[in-house]
Amino acid sequence: MSDTAVAKRGLIVERGTDGRRRVSVRLAHEPESTITADDARLITRGAQRALDQGIPFVCEFSANGPAPEDELAVTFAIGEAARTLTACSGRIPTIGILHGDAFAGPALLLGLLDFVVVVKGAHAYVCGPAMVNEFTGVEFSRDDLGGSRALANEAGIASFVVGSIEDADAMIDDLLSVLPSNHETLSPRVPSADPADRATDEAASTIPESATGAYDVRDVVEIVADDAWFLEVRPTYATNLVTGFASFGGIVAGVVANQPMSIAGTLDIPSSQKGGRFVAFCDAFNIPLVTLVDTSGFYPGKDLEWRGMIRYGAQLAFAYARATVPRINITLRKSYGGAYIVMDSKYMGNDLVFAWPSAEIAVMGAKGAVEILHRKAEADERAELEAAYEERLLNPYIAAQRGSVDAVIDPSETRRTLVDSLRLLATKREILPARKHDNTPL
Repeated sequence: MSDTAVAKRGLIVERGTDGRRRVSVRLAHEPESTITADDARLITRGAQRALDQGIPFVCEFSANGPAPEDELAVTFAIGEAARTLTACSGRIPTIGILHGDAFAGPALLLGLLDFVVVVKGAHAYVCGPAMVNEFTGVEFSRDDLGGSRALANEAGIASFVVGSIEDADAMIDDLLSVLPSNHETLSPRVPSADPADRATDEAASTIPESATGAYDVRDVVEIVADDAWFLEVRPTYATNLVTGFASFGGIVAGVVANQPMSIAGTLDIPSSQKGGRFVAFCDAFNIPLVTLVDTSGFYPGKDLEWRGMIRYGAQLAFAYARATVPRINITLRKSYGGAYIVMDSKYMGNDLVFAWPSAEIAVMGAKGAVEILHRKAEADERAELEAAYEERLLNPYIAAQRGSVDAVIDPSETRRTLVDSLRLLATKREILPARKHDNTPL
């Protein structure tokens, strides 16, 4: 082990750039070194210390699986670490840095953390390329199976991918600057000179004239957020749903938004899991939720249905329905059917629901409705029926009349509306019925 690795290795209580304390565990090793039982016990001690003090826990992973002669002792110690990290869940933020390799047990620990920052060149997988080849006959390189790209794009393990360990430390500073130290405190206020009542006239121009035109919903987020700052989480995984943190009038909020640039913003299994996990985190740590809706529904397909679209779609609905933090919903363009329900609709217990004049809130689009209701109509007649359906039902005012939309707002008022709503809901409190725990639809 090099002098640098020795110097970095250990358990320390340190302060971030914002001056707040955190517990950090560094397990930096030489390449190809193995994890030891002492390493795993260090994770346990660090996580327990962070939990006892009510401060965030950060752990750097950089070691292979256990050596064969030490495997059983390491397995026992990793089990203890897993139990302690689970005890931290929802009570203090837990963050991992994957800098090097993590195989087998250490890789599983990554899945227990709230966020994972992966340094390019790192690898993580439960079963390595040799075992995959032996059991499946398919050859994979280490990069293809568990490199940073695979962890970010396919597995969804990487919350962020960075170029160096220094970049990872900077990313964690940014992340922790907007998170509370524990579940009993509120997120820190973010100082900003951006006027709370700033008009967002350019927001409307992000929506294409065509009803099926694509646009980047992150542009909308940056237009309405303080100083155009948005920290996106898992940006390359399940890209049809955008999740991340922004502040509005200094108040930090978790943002969940459909992304029309990716499969038209429809929901599928990965996006439902991504959204459900993010919503649950925000709720656990008292972070308000802002949901921007533009989706025509769930992505159709036999494969998705057979893989459990019903169960996984329910994860997103479950996360929203049990959330007690302030929840604000804005429909930008489309909100149809089942996706309307799970994207934090009024009837899921949402606090305030707004819509732009361009919003279409309905069971389905005009074309689909006419095909079901008037399937025998001729082409010309169908066109007239679709136009009539759009004019009569595909607008936010019907929903507003029925109470499922609190107000139809001009896009230029979006930032002011969000800031005012978050300030209004700042003192919201809900008392939940006593129970051991709920039963998440995993």
